[in-house]
Amino acid sequence: MGLSRQYLRYVPAALFGLLGSAGGNAAMVALGGERGRGVAVAACEHVFVWDLRKGEKVLILKGLKQEARYLCPSPDGLHLAVGYEDGSILIFNLLSGEANVTFNGHKAAVTAMQYDQLGGRLVSGSKDTDVIVWDVINESGLYRLKGHKDAVTQVLFLKEKNLLVTSGKDTLVKWWDLDTQHCFKTLVGHRTEVWGMALISEEKRLITGTADSELRVWDISYIQEEVKDPEEPESKKSKGSSPVAEKNAEEDETLELDEGPEERLLKCSKVGSIMREGRDRVVTLATDRTGKILACHGTDSVLEVFSILSQEEVQKKLEKKMKKAKKKAKKKSEEEEPEGDVELSLQEEIQRVANIKASAKIKSFDMILSPKGELKVVLLLQNNIIESYLLNLSAQVPQAVRASKISIGGHRSDVRTLAFSSDNIAILSASAESVKIWNRSTLQCIRTMDCEYALCSFFVPGDRQVIVGTKTGKLQLYDLASGSLMETLNAHDGAVWSIALSPDQRGFVTGGADKCAKFWEFELVKDESSVQKRLSMKQVRVLQLDEDVLCVRYSPNQKLLAVSLLDCTVKIFYTDTLKFFLSLYGHKLPVLCMDISYDGALIATGSADRNVKIWGLDFGDCHRSLFAHDDSVMYLQFVAKSHLFFTAGKDGKIKQWDADKFEHIQTLEGHHQEVWCLALSPNGDYVVSASHDKSLRLWERTREPLVLEEEREMQREAEYEESVAKEDQPVVAGETQGETGLAGKKTIETIKAAERIMEAVELYREEMAKLKEHKAICKAAGKEVPYPVNPILRAYGNITPSEYVLEVFKKVRSSELEESLLVLPFSYVPDLLRLFNEYIRLGAEVELLCRALLFLLKIHFGQITSNQMLVTVIENLKKTTISRVSEARDVLGFNMAGLQHLKREIEAKDEVMFFADATDRFEEKKRKRKKKEKMILAVV
Repeated sequence: MGLSRQYLRYVPAALFGLLGSAGGNAAMVALGGERGRGVAVAACEHVFVWDLRKGEKVLILKGLKQEARYLCPSPDGLHLAVGYEDGSILIFNLLSGEANVTFNGHKAAVTAMQYDQLGGRLVSGSKDTDVIVWDVINESGLYRLKGHKDAVTQVLFLKEKNLLVTSGKDTLVKWWDLDTQHCFKTLVGHRTEVWGMALISEEKRLITGTADSELRVWDISYIQEEVKDPEEPESKKSKGSSPVAEKNAEEDETLELDEGPEERLLKCSKVGSIMREGRDRVVTLATDRTGKILACHGTDSVLEVFSILSQEEVQKKLEKKMKKAKKKAKKKSEEEEPEGDVELSLQEEIQRVANIKASAKIKSFDMILSPKGELKVVLLLQNNIIESYLLNLSAQVPQAVRASKISIGGHRSDVRTLAFSSDNIAILSASAESVKIWNRSTLQCIRTMDCEYALCSFFVPGDRQVIVGTKTGKLQLYDLASGSLMETLNAHDGAVWSIALSPDQRGFVTGGADKCAKFWEFELVKDESSVQKRLSMKQVRVLQLDEDVLCVRYSPNQKLLAVSLLDCTVKIFYTDTLKFFLSLYGHKLPVLCMDISYDGALIATGSADRNVKIWGLDFGDCHRSLFAHDDSVMYLQFVAKSHLFFTAGKDGKIKQWDADKFEHIQTLEGHHQEVWCLALSPNGDYVVSASHDKSLRLWERTREPLVLEEEREMQREAEYEESVAKEDQPVVAGETQGETGLAGKKTIETIKAAERIMEAVELYREEMAKLKEHKAICKAAGKEVPYPVNPILRAYGNITPSEYVLEVFKKVRSSELEESLLVLPFSYVPDLLRLFNEYIRLGAEVELLCRALLFLLKIHFGQITSNQMLVTVIENLKKTTISRVSEARDVLGFNMAGLQHLKREIEAKDEVMFFADATDRFEEKKRKRKKKEKMILAVV
């Protein structure tokens, strides 16, 4: 069968007009070795890294289809973990921009992530209420922790202990012991959702933010330490507390120790609250890396910054207070003993520093404290702006100064109208506050002009001016060379809903909410200020109608004018006499958009009833009604010189249709929210679209032909793959649903990996059988007969069948290994165990094979132990595995010792403390020197 009709595929070319999605968070990253210079923000499915100093985009981390929801930079600053809407996590290398690791485990959007101190583990929380701990180095999931009843809002590793704290919208804060993987404590002191959480004061305190204006502060005391070391001084006791009180405290401690096993690890008690100024819920609550600064913001535009005193500073303050108290006591009465109960209030330990007022609602922030005591804060705002502020903490009254603002590359509000210039090079986009002109090839914004709420627009012939119709009924004429507003006309009494250039290019027609269609002509008028004439427009005719006009379009020969009305009909008039010609009646809701084909034969109308109807313009007969989108059809336009047209819908999709064959050709998926408008370039090579997700997208026509049957087949495959992922997860025999579970989840990739393992084992069986036959034939013939090699093995370089199975195993992603083995039928397991024995004896891939072996033993324990045939195999495995693993351990131990030795050698040679210690000492010296200088100055 030949190609019945050739269509060309449109592919996504670029995403622009978006600085950062409000649904994600901002995270500071290092640029060129300078910390806090770059900021990474989610931008729909991608992640953009901006240079704050230059205001330029320096890196795009490309995602797949799902929106990026949460970003977390690794402690070394070289990687960025990105959690997506569908629950997957990608870890990107910030130097190359490549994603090296993929984790699939969550069933819903990732809401929180954190690395541990060394960056070897990553913990993620999700809307599906699960918390999963991942091994970043081995690229696999460790375990899943279940316990929250609603979305997880924050996850924090403790540096000193192997503990994890998680908070959720179920009002709970849970403490997990990662050695035993269980929840040993739940804080139930909150009445509303816990939206944020931070550890401060060397992890001795926890701060939680909820739906009210209190930040609750909890004291954490590690009980095991106190039991082990009774001589250790209590940090909490004030200096003058009486021995009786101490004794009582000890008694209380022993009482509490016997209370319950979950109190063995730590105690958590509420100390008090710090009041925020915001009245609404906490959106983000976080400390900087040093833990000296705490900041939070609500749903408004104010970021509140607090400073946390260190242990030494608290001690100094206490001493000062003690002195004051003694003086007071002396003054009061000479003979009385001074009172000893001097304590610092919480407000003195956690002091408000300053409020940073942003230019719009804050969605997320990140901050970094420089060694000089300057705080750099970056804010991602609701209206598509990234701002950075500097706060000098050493000043008497710290004031926030705005250091930079990235705003030129996007609109503040949704783009409601788009237009292409006649040379296909410039794109116009207009929103509620500005008109922007973009260069299509570089995607740079070359002009920004303030306007009123724009609804429709076009380039005046010659591409030197643009006209915008606004919500208040005005027409605004802009000159592009100077970027200035030349003229504003009051065109309609209501909104100007639609505007259409006449085919002879001498004028245009506008349709408004005042039930009129008005005809305008361009004219040149003389300005008093200049000698040259300038362009203007004058109204020539008015067509009065019974209903609001929603859309107007000329036919290409300018004989007819189509007008869509609020009464769900489209009326067609003769342009010259304005006589009524046809009424297109059939839509159930108003027609929001329409277009007439290049030859004037067809008119396509798109309506809020989700249908597109194709009509003949000669008799007004409806050729076909197509169910086009899952929500209102917002925009419709024919491709130049063809009967193909594009529609954009509130369902976030853009679709291409054939108006002759009434076929759906292709769907352009990319936008994550409603698509408001689109524009086709005059040559039909480009489509640009604008959406409620604040992004503009450019789509490009390729030379690749598109076959409808293949498209449908691919669509069906995608639907099947989606349904596979939604099926129930496989169950392990004898396992009960507890607090912990496997980290991975069943996806199409894990099923494919299992199938590849099965195929490899089958090939191994066939080849072994063939080899046996071949040996028998050789024996019978008494000479060597040529052996036919399997083409797959030949492709791998004439390897043996067992080596091929190992190759397949090595190719399974580390994060998908367990899930693949879980769906593998037991009939393949005996062969695998025999092969594993052979590989491990040879010392190949010991770590990977031991992991697979132990997992298979765990899930098929009953069947393996009851199978007599496997007894010898298991015995052999036991011997070889133990010896090989201990060998590997020895090698590692030897290497570690070698590295330690080298470190000592280098240290001795340079007489410099290696790695981190040297810088710490340098900072300490600097501090002391400054202090000395200050004292000298004070004395002077």
